[in-house]
Amino acid sequence: MSIHTSLKAPKNATESLRNVMKRHERVRHLMAHGLWTEGRSVLGLPKIKQTKMKARKAVKEKEAAAGEGTAAAAPPPAA
Repeated sequence: MSIHTSLKAPKNATESLRNVMKRHERVRHLMAHGLWTEGRSVLGLPKIKQTKMKARKAVKEKEAAAGEGTAAAAPPPAA
């Protein structure tokens, strides 16, 4: 008997975005932002939410405009 498709984990399950960081990741984040004091307990750390960043459309539009500008600046082919 096989496993139902809804019960299978996706192939990229390990790469999926988690809501909250693990304890060692929170300590690294606090150290990087200068909020960690030496000798502090690792228990009771604040939760740090991970946010997913989306690509901006303005960047793509600028690249497209730059590509068209170079094509327009080139001399037309001789007939």
